[in-house]
Amino acid sequence: MAVKRVPLIAGNWKMNLDHLQAIATVQKLAWTLKDAKHEYGLGGAEVAVFPPFTDLRSVQTLISADKLEIVFGGQDVSEHDSGAYTGEISGAFLKSLDCSYVIIGHSERRQYHGETDELLGRKVAAALKHGLVPVLCVGETAEDLEQHGPSAVPVAQLKAALEGISGAPDLVVAYEPVWAIGSGQAATPEQAEQVAAKLRETLAELLGAEVADATRILYGGSVKSGNIAAFMREPNVDGALVGGASLDVAEFASIARFQKHVGT
Repeated sequence: MAVKRVPLIAGNWKMNLDHLQAIATVQKLAWTLKDAKHEYGLGGAEVAVFPPFTDLRSVQTLISADKLEIVFGGQDVSEHDSGAYTGEISGAFLKSLDCSYVIIGHSERRQYHGETDELLGRKVAAALKHGLVPVLCVGETAEDLEQHGPSAVPVAQLKAALEGISGAPDLVVAYEPVWAIGSGQAATPEQAEQVAAKLRETLAELLGAEVADATRILYGGSVKSGNIAAFMREPNVDGALVGGASLDVAEFASIARFQKHVGT
């Protein structure tokens, strides 16, 4: 019997919003979602935000004190636990701040910081070691798509990052076609579903059918309130990793509200 996967709507703030802006944003988002829940009886989806590292303590304090129905995570994690690694953030640090998730392998980290699949595999292992759920990003450029076709590069990235991982890890996979990120031109729901289905098949090969069935696969890349419904109708798409639109509280809340509604 198929596992009912809880939809996840995740907002990656990237390098935006200082700690004061983060507090205001989370408060407004929580109020907006709470009002919608009361008005429409919404529920069933998980909403997560991924602030910059300097905001995490402020976000943690606010969410904990007000018992807000929002979870949060880091935008990256070190492969190391501690030591002489200037600028790095360990999984232990993130866990001590009550982070639930951490993004690993975002295309911007791959492109601007030269992160390899092998390094990302070590980061996945580090996240799992410290009880964090990795949100492993995979995706292809326009050149990759033209040269290799759909799903080939994302599947190869997934296999490389999970090499050496065994058991039943709790993880999330985010398919983010690089050619769609920030372009305003999202993949079609059919394209997202085609890749998501191949990623789930690959998870079954690597970790078994039970883990594959339970793992949430998100779509990311120019997601907005106007197209989220179409993506969420696809059977292998379990939510969205939202970039720029997550900085607009009203827009992000509309994405989350709609998914919370269809998830009930």
